Order: sequence, then C-alpha cells, then structure tokens
Amino acid sequence: MEDGPLTGLRVLDVSTILAGPLCCQILGDQGAEVIKIEHPVAGDGMRGHGPSKEGVALWWKEISRNKRTVGLSLSDPAGAEVFLRLAETADVLVENFRPGTLERWGLGPDVLHRINPRLVIVRITGFGQQGPYAARPGFGTLAEVMSGFAHLTGEADGPPTLPAFGLADSICGIAASSATMMALWSREKSGRGEIVDLSLLEPIMTAVGPGPTVYDQLGTVGRRQGNRSANNAPRNAYRCQDGGWVAISTSAQSIAERVMTLVGHPEVIAEPWFASGRERAEHAELLDSYVGSWIAARTRDEVIREFERVGAAAAPVYSARDLTEDPHVRATEMLTRVEDDELGPVLMHNVMWRMSGAPGRIRFTGRRLGADTDEILLHELGLGAETVADLRAKRVIA
Repeated sequence: MEDGPLTGLRVLDVSTILAGPLCCQILGDQGAEVIKIEHPVAGDGMRGHGPSKEGVALWWKEISRNKRTVGLSLSDPAGAEVFLRLAETADVLVENFRPGTLERWGLGPDVLHRINPRLVIVRITGFGQQGPYAARPGFGTLAEVMSGFAHLTGEADGPPTLPAFGLADSICGIAASSATMMALWSREKSGRGEIVDLSLLEPIMTAVGPGPTVYDQLGTVGRRQGNRSANNAPRNAYRCQDGGWVAISTSAQSIAERVMTLVGHPEVIAEPWFASGRERAEHAELLDSYVGSWIAARTRDEVIREFERVGAAAAPVYSARDLTEDPHVRATEMLTRVEDDELGPVLMHNVMWRMSGAPGRIRFTGRRLGADTDEILLHELGLGAETVADLRAKRVIA
C-alpha cells in the first residue's frame, strides 16, 4: 500500500483541459496507475496552459504528475485499435470529448464494454450527454456564468464577475474523482462497469447553493454584495495599516460577539437584531465601519494576533508567495518539492488529503510527450517493434 489505496488500479486519461486531468491526477496521487493518452503531434492542450520556464509548462508538471504518457491518435483507425488493446487492460477511462466523438471513432461505450465489461467510463462534458445543449462546446467559463456564480460575484453596483482561475473545472474534477470511486464500488456489487455522465455545470451549481429552491419557494433571487454575506455580518475583507488585507467571518454567534468586543463596540451585542446572522447582515454598514476602522489602525500581523488571542476567526489574504512562506502550510506540507528531470526540484500542491494507513504520494512529475509509449506498447501490450515503428512513421503514435 506504499503508493496509496488505489495501487493496482489502471486509469486511462484521454481528457484535456482541465476537469478530467485533475480527476486523474487525484486518482494517481492515491496510487492508481494512470496512462495519459495525448495526440501524438499536438499533445494535450494543458501543455500550453499557464506560465512556462524555458519552454517547459509548469502547470503540466503538477496536473500530469503520476501519469505515464502515450502519444496516440484515437481518430486514426490504427490508433483506435491500439487504444482498444489498452482499454482491455484498464479499470477506468476518463474522457471529455464532445458527445458522439468516441462513437464516431468506433470507441463508444458499447464497443468498450464489449471488450471489457468491467470498465468504468467517466464522461465529462460541458452540458452532459443528453439534452438541448449537449452538442454545444462547453468550457468552465460558461458553467461559471450559467450556474449563478457570476451573478452573485462582484460588487453590488458592478458587473457579474468571473474567477481568475478554473473554478468550474476544478470543482468538476474533484466531483469526478468521487464519482469514479462510487462507480468502482458499484462495479464490485454488479460486476459491470458504470458509465458516468458528468457535466461541468452541475457540480458548480451545487457549490453556488440553493438559489433555485429559494426562487421556487419565495420567488426571490440573490444579488451581488461584494465581499459581504446575506447570512451574517461582519463578514468582509478589510485593509490593514500596512497595506495588507484580512478577511473575517462571523457565521457563529459567539464569534460575532467576540469580534465586536475586540474592536471596542460590545454595546451592539445587546441590540435585538444582533442575535441573528441574517439581521446582522442587514446592519453590515454599521458593523463594517466599526471593524474596518479598528483593522485600519493596525498591521496585518497585529490583527491576526489579536483575533487569535480572543478566539475569533480571521485570515490574511494571501498571494501565491504568501502561501509558500506560511508556517502552517510548511509544517503540514501542503506544498511539497518534487524532483523533475527538466527543472530540478519543483514546488507543487501535495496530495489533497492525508490517510493514516495508505497515504498517497507524488511518484514523479508530468512527463514529456510520448515518454512511455514504447514501454507500454512494446513491453506491456506486446506490439511488435516493426508495428510500433510503422505507427510512429505514420504519426499515429509519438
């Protein structure tokens, strides 16, 4: 169990930016053997995402860690035949092509289950395999606006605001790893592999909250409030004397009382409206003025220290640099250095959770395109050297 609880599980990652690759990264972190299938010429689009160093994509090193890579064209009949050989050996397939694409290449679930009835097939698309929008191109940005996230995000008098990172994709990738494990558990009982139909839209809809239920029952819709909350106050991001920022939350009544006592206004605790988070939110302007002026007179470190002293909830607003320097992040190894054959030691996010008996680990970073093609096709699938050479000459493999 050295490599994690999924040791012995084989996963084929034929997905691209970003949800599917993250799902497979999580599975690989927990010990699964992940084989990354990329186009033999273009490679995976993730190789061109984000900053690079001397032509080496940095995000690729993390998102494709613990994955062996095979350059293989699935749209070519010869490549599809090789892929079917691989699918015979796999437990899980994760793909995010538009609906109908695998079927057009002769690699649909019916074909895959004919050769491997126990294969779990995880299909990630923008809007799902069925419905009026199924054929539309789908990206995380579209899910972020359709889910209600953008409608609720931003200043009250400002435009809907999108996240500066792949929020919908990331939520979907984490959800997909959970769905994969449920499908594997179902296989244990039924003996047959499930087909998981997962859209980018539904996981982030869930994360945004019960807006449709509220509308159904009350006829109201949420609105943008900046960094405030409709459920409690004070809750905001506040600027400190030294230019740093802190955020506080008072979801618990006792925390709200501690905060107002700390900032020198315990008298508001006796107000009838203070006993309810929602009613406190209606008085956010007043509460923010008290909290904001107190914080503005102190440095960020002073604010955090005083909040900790009284047992109130606050945290500094961090950049990536701040994260790398934080003593808690360092002590708990939330970030870890992994040796890379192109870049040397690379700092990246560690395995997402800790397990006592079967901890996962990062065995290696993202590899070069086709780094493992020969090992897998020649030595594991038993394709002949002449066959492999012919496929490479035809640019079916890399």
